[in-house]
Amino acid sequence: MSDAAQPTAAEVRAAAEAVKAALDRHLAAVERKSGEDDPAVYEAFNQLAAAAEAYDELLYDRYDEVTPFEIPGDDSLPPYTGPEEPHAISVLIRRDYSVVEPRRLLAQAQRVEAADGETGTGGDGNASRTVPGALGILFGEFEPDEIASRHSEFGLEEGDSTLWVTAADEPADPGDWLEAPFDHVDPERVVCRFDVSAVFDDEDDEDGDDEDDLDGDDADDDLDVGLDDEDLEPLDALDR
Repeated sequence: MSDAAQPTAAEVRAAAEAVKAALDRHLAAVERKSGEDDPAVYEAFNQLAAAAEAYDELLYDRYDEVTPFEIPGDDSLPPYTGPEEPHAISVLIRRDYSVVEPRRLLAQAQRVEAADGETGTGGDGNASRTVPGALGILFGEFEPDEIASRHSEFGLEEGDSTLWVTAADEPADPGDWLEAPFDHVDPERVVCRFDVSAVFDDEDDEDGDDEDDLDGDDADDDLDVGLDDEDLEPLDALDR
């Protein structure tokens, strides 16, 4: 940060006072809490976290120092407050990939481009020579689900992915959100979400270490257990 943009000593002091006030509010909310999920405690916690983060940033920018405090993040979604019977839904999907074999990616795009050229629908033949151009060709030719199922054929490696289903009161008008399709997502209207991550695989591996101690039929029985419909839980019951 440049000297001109650095916060003043007074701003850092004010941020410190804000942390002190937030601490008092949090303690007062905790002392008065009505139950485990008291919204007043939740709000006071968030205010304290925001004040501490702001102070930490200003302290670092001004004095190149940090605080010893770390506020744990909250990865869970708030309780659902959308309509009981939604008349419309939006499905938001994010899938991450690494381009691990650029040559394979380019080769696949060139095949698509050549086939389009034979049918008279091809471009100038140069788009497939670059990774961005090849990605545009492949994602324009194949459905996202097909790319997900055949990702290795396209020189891609899967990363994390998530799918959110959000509720709406009414369907959006045509073209209403095209300029900013992922803005203004209300977490309180997320009906359900499904996450895929290598983090979960690591957790399963750790749990599997204990299962290695099982012998004979007991081990086989444990591995044969499937997921029934009754095992599926609502979003607010999931451990996110």
